[in-house]
Amino acid sequence: MERTVQKTPPSLPWYREVSGTQWKSFFAAWIGYVLDGFDFVLITLVLTEISDDFGLSTVQAASLVSGAFITRWLGGAVLGALGDRYGRKLSMVVSILLYSLGTFACGFAWNYHSLFAARLAIGMGMAGEYSASATYVMESWPSRLRSRASGFLISGFSVGSVLAAQVYNWVVPSLGWRWMFYLGLIPIAVALWMRRALPEAEEWTADVADRDAKPNPFRPLFRTPRLAVANTVLVVAATLSLFMVFTPSGEGLVPVLSVVAGLSLLAFAVQLGGRRSWLLYVSMIVTLFFAFLYSWPIQALLPTYLKSDLGYSTDQVTDVLYFAGFGTMVGCWTAGFLGDRIGAKKAYALTLLASLAFVYPVFAVHDNLLLLGCLLFLLQATSFGISGLLPRWIGGHFPTASRGAALGFTYNVGALGGAVAPVLGAHLASGMDLGRALAVLTFAGTVIVVALVGFDVPARLNRLVDPEAVADHLAVPAQEPAPEPRTERVTP
Repeated sequence: MERTVQKTPPSLPWYREVSGTQWKSFFAAWIGYVLDGFDFVLITLVLTEISDDFGLSTVQAASLVSGAFITRWLGGAVLGALGDRYGRKLSMVVSILLYSLGTFACGFAWNYHSLFAARLAIGMGMAGEYSASATYVMESWPSRLRSRASGFLISGFSVGSVLAAQVYNWVVPSLGWRWMFYLGLIPIAVALWMRRALPEAEEWTADVADRDAKPNPFRPLFRTPRLAVANTVLVVAATLSLFMVFTPSGEGLVPVLSVVAGLSLLAFAVQLGGRRSWLLYVSMIVTLFFAFLYSWPIQALLPTYLKSDLGYSTDQVTDVLYFAGFGTMVGCWTAGFLGDRIGAKKAYALTLLASLAFVYPVFAVHDNLLLLGCLLFLLQATSFGISGLLPRWIGGHFPTASRGAALGFTYNVGALGGAVAPVLGAHLASGMDLGRALAVLTFAGTVIVVALVGFDVPARLNRLVDPEAVADHLAVPAQEPAPEPRTERVTP
């Protein structure tokens, strides 16, 4: 007599749930994030050499760092919308091409203005890369591993920052600063080669590709000819205002220009969100602005603090940057596992809360390189590293059809906090030492973000205008079937 025995197959290790094609898709996107980190640290490392070559003032040199932020909001929105309408893969390729154009131009810049223009192109490509790659990977990986996809992807930024610090020591003393940009074209070429044969993101294909009417996230901006003209004027007003704010040309008018830029971007957020989601867009931008405000003072001004306040040599600064970069990398990896286990929102808020314990101790250490490095490792792991969950957390608030444009716009408008942070840190340093200013800014910004994320403020505000809003568009679908038991015949 035969009887049937049902066996549940052992669960696979998580990395076996990700197919070879999905891993290839991940690495193609990950290289783009390596470039992001490489470029950010690169421009801060070679700023003194560029200033000497072009005879730049301190304000002009600083504006080269901020220049990429001027066009990020526009690049994130436009390239994100391109991904929503025509596919994530196309948006990734266009973003990296724009990025490579800016990098190539930086190497051949002949004066301040040509280098600044190249930084604008890099800003647009960088913004598009963030939204396109993040949505592509998360929509390609299994639903229950999307926090890991997000955290692992963002870890590329810290790899790029560590790589830039090392390449700087090898290249600049012997070949000059321009070769840093020339070498940056190598990983861009690798990324383009890897992306040439990628499949489209599975979720976008299932939810959007087969529709007769493709999504157009910008439709609310151009419903009527009069509205189209008004919004074109707003684009020009926002871009010019930001340009003048972050360059010497706006000296004396910064408060007025900041208000003009802020109101213009707010008008776009309200229109893009529409009647049901405008409050979500606005609150998300505010949250992300403070997320950049707490994390980027250290990213931008740490080398300056180490050199000017602590008197560290170039080699010692490089060593400290290693600790910071590896701490961020470990934090991103840890954030991915923790986010999949307890949820992105809870993991983000709790880890940020833990980071507060390391803020002031980091800036209290003056003459112990190893202790400073260890504390900075822990701070960056729990503070900047946890931001690896941001794509997962932001993306869950928006449906597939508008996720690229929504994530790209809200994240990159909020990223203006990263441009404001160094300026605010330097302003605070006029009344106290730089280390204390960085500690105050980091601590205060972190507390605000913990409150906004921990109490789920964007989603709660969104439910005020849209009570039926989906809690998490990237969560595991309720109807997702469990693995089927395996049936075997057993003969006694």
